[in-house]
Amino acid sequence: MSVYNDYRPYTDSEINAAMCRLSESPYFPALAAYVYPTRAPEDVKRQIRAYTTIREFQLEVMKAVNEQVIARSISNFSYEGLEKLDREKRYMFLSNHRDIMLDATLLQYALHLEGHETSEITFGSNLMHPQDAVDIGKSNKMFKIIRGGTAREIFTNSLNVSEYMRYTITEKHQSTWIAQRNGRTKDGKDKTEVAVLKMFAMSSKKPFAENLGELNIAPIAVSYEYEPCDFLKTRELYISRRQTYVKQAGEDLHSILHGILQFKGGTHYTFCDVITEKELEECALLPHAERFKRLAEIIDQRIYAGYKLWKTNYIAHDLRGQKAEFSDKYSPDEKQKFIDYMNGGLATLEGEKDDLREIFLGIYANPVDTKK
Repeated sequence: MSVYNDYRPYTDSEINAAMCRLSESPYFPALAAYVYPTRAPEDVKRQIRAYTTIREFQLEVMKAVNEQVIARSISNFSYEGLEKLDREKRYMFLSNHRDIMLDATLLQYALHLEGHETSEITFGSNLMHPQDAVDIGKSNKMFKIIRGGTAREIFTNSLNVSEYMRYTITEKHQSTWIAQRNGRTKDGKDKTEVAVLKMFAMSSKKPFAENLGELNIAPIAVSYEYEPCDFLKTRELYISRRQTYVKQAGEDLHSILHGILQFKGGTHYTFCDVITEKELEECALLPHAERFKRLAEIIDQRIYAGYKLWKTNYIAHDLRGQKAEFSDKYSPDEKQKFIDYMNGGLATLEGEKDDLREIFLGIYANPVDTKK
């Protein structure tokens, strides 16, 4: 339990102190103005200083955060497949990863709207500063994943996270959310990292199918009409092709804020079929080195099938290939609108414009290819 204490979210007994700290933050007035634009900051301060449970914080503050994000930057928020989940079971939600914050927080909103218990959420240690971010995150059921370190430290941290997630699902009876890979998808190619699945299994010595079966792995496909941080991702990929990309101080926070504020158009979640005992048993029949690879392929197939393609995806695919293969999916005006959007954003980036354009179009076009 002492190890778990280093990773876990806050408990109810810690919420009030966290709210009092948050209410005195120099950033509080700006946060309050975004979440509650019609209310005075002092009124909001009194409200949150009275909270004593995680549920109050999630139902009052995080629900309002999601509603503001949707109202200000999403034209249509939709989801499907939640009926596949058993309300009495707890799941390892495993999704593609397009936005640092929104992938997980909008998931919680969808779960809440349909009367499901919210899940705990992975929270990279690189994001756990300043204290305001820690207090908001841990009050919102976020638990820590430590990034980086030596090979030994990475192994130890992975084992600890694996044990904590299994404990959370099987003993605390809370679902968890984790991305299918370390870091966001930058190029539009969602692919489950085998290392993530191997981490799941580290915390049990049971046979493969029983080991992973008790986690109830539930893939989720997240689709944005306009990719959060699309031009920032374009820039990062452009630089990465030429040299080692080094994050600047505060870059993750900038990406979080940009993802929240940027217009995303339609946003859709598909709750895919849960990984079955039969599928795990079939994986277990393979040579040891192939089991996790095959499971990753099954999860990827689920996510590709569930991914919702938007007009932006079809337009980008046709522009990249200089074809009209999907011209029945969009109008000439919609195509020109996307071109104008692309050209306006690329004009702000330094570099070879043809290369930048190719990278940008790939972000939107690649999901069309993976879904075929």
